[in-house]
Amino acid sequence: MDKNIVKTYWKGDMTFDATNPGGNLVMDASKEIGGNDAGFRPKAMMLASLAGCSGIDIAMFLKKMRVEVDTFDIVIEAELTDEMPRYYHKVHCIYNFYGIDLNEKKIQKIVDLSVDKYCGVMEMFRQFAEVTIAIKYHNS
Repeated sequence: MDKNIVKTYWKGDMTFDATNPGGNLVMDASKEIGGNDAGFRPKAMMLASLAGCSGIDIAMFLKKMRVEVDTFDIVIEAELTDEMPRYYHKVHCIYNFYGIDLNEKKIQKIVDLSVDKYCGVMEMFRQFAEVTIAIKYHNS
């Protein structure tokens, strides 16, 4: 069984430094609650993890299926509950693909593979949120 370990160090105020074998990142809170605006907010980091997990799948399948794109990005829009503890209950993932003569059929298949089969972070989000997907093609 695979096991991930992240060690997180308090750096003072509301700032934390999290490390794993692949690198480290800084988390912080807004100035309004005593932070320094010096890093990712923990909830925003969850959204970045979702985009990163799916993005890695997509980059892998673009290469494997020999699909040409100039670039792509993933925009995650998420809505928090009003009650405490606040958590994401609606998440919308927008996949933007840029290039010339994009193969929309193959790109759709690639996104579906990530969303429906391979992205573990996506599956975790589905346990507590309504997740919706959109794909936009930007042919140049």
